[in-house]
Amino acid sequence: MLILKAFKFELMPNGEQIRKMKQFCGCSRFVFNRALAYQNEQYQQDNSFKFSYTKMANLLPEWKRELLWLKDCHSQVLQQSLKDLESAFKNFFAKRADFPKFKRKGEKDSFRFPQGCRLQQQNNRIYLPKIGWVRYRNSRHVSGCLKNVTVSSKCGKWHVSIQTETEQTIPQPNGGEIGIDMGITRFATLSNGQFFEPINAFKTLKSKLAKLQKQFKHKTKFSKNWQKLKAKISKLHHKIANIRKNHLHQISHQISQNHAIVYVEDLQVANMSKRATEKNVAAKSGLNRAILEQSWFEFRRQLDYKLLWGGGHLVAVAPQNTSRCCPACGHTAKDNRKTQANFECVQCAYQNNADVVGAINVLKRGQGILAAQK
Repeated sequence: MLILKAFKFELMPNGEQIRKMKQFCGCSRFVFNRALAYQNEQYQQDNSFKFSYTKMANLLPEWKRELLWLKDCHSQVLQQSLKDLESAFKNFFAKRADFPKFKRKGEKDSFRFPQGCRLQQQNNRIYLPKIGWVRYRNSRHVSGCLKNVTVSSKCGKWHVSIQTETEQTIPQPNGGEIGIDMGITRFATLSNGQFFEPINAFKTLKSKLAKLQKQFKHKTKFSKNWQKLKAKISKLHHKIANIRKNHLHQISHQISQNHAIVYVEDLQVANMSKRATEKNVAAKSGLNRAILEQSWFEFRRQLDYKLLWGGGHLVAVAPQNTSRCCPACGHTAKDNRKTQANFECVQCAYQNNADVVGAINVLKRGQGILAAQK
């Protein structure tokens, strides 16, 4: 089977290369924003006007004649920016995302090359069209055929993400089946009783972040001290995200390596983290923050592709009443869960940890789904 993999490295560009990369980011952002503005204007005049990548790409030569500095940027970088806008509209109409927004300078600055890049791993450098050979910190071997290259800037550092395509035979998966119950007190509880604690990266750095944000409020906007403090806050947020992502990768790797089929709850995080309207607003706000910090969807995404690479697969089941249904007799009742942690069936007196009970029920539901498909 063909699998896509991404390898991300830190770039070590010189001054001239940094200037060009900043220019490419600016051109890419400008084309995205101008195309979005054009689409909005046309739609206001005619609400049957639909976004078309081909139509927008045909406008690029005209924009280049009007704005000569756009010619300094690689043409495929500008085209890929329009591709990104096309994807944004598709996600909006598929109800996977909000309506496309205008890009701001300094937020997720990036550009992409679909072809023309060359990699020299032995010399720790990569060739980027119109920029030249750029050195990078080679931390791992890149395998497969080069598909596209994305250059991005975050917290004052430049990174390159190399996507490759590899032909791989489907391996024989290790282990058996397992069910997973997601939570806050316990990040993930397995049906065999094993569990993983949450990292709660935000909590450990919360006081430091709050202190910096308090100082930030009193700084004059766009002053040098304001910009320095803004950079510090961005770095701290970036650190929190990296700690969380590393924790998720470690857990998902361990589970995918030891199990062939994994059953998870099909959690609707957006619905679970909706704002309270009248009562218990503060408590619900804290719960929402805790839910979002766990990154359950990202964990599920990582599990999905890692199991696929290992020959296994992921099955999502309905989460309703998984922690209220008795795995021994099947009786479902709110009173079965005496406390947040303890489960005791009011009908057959079966006792266990509530999260373990949830994981066992997830496992049983998943097995039922697969049995019905055979």
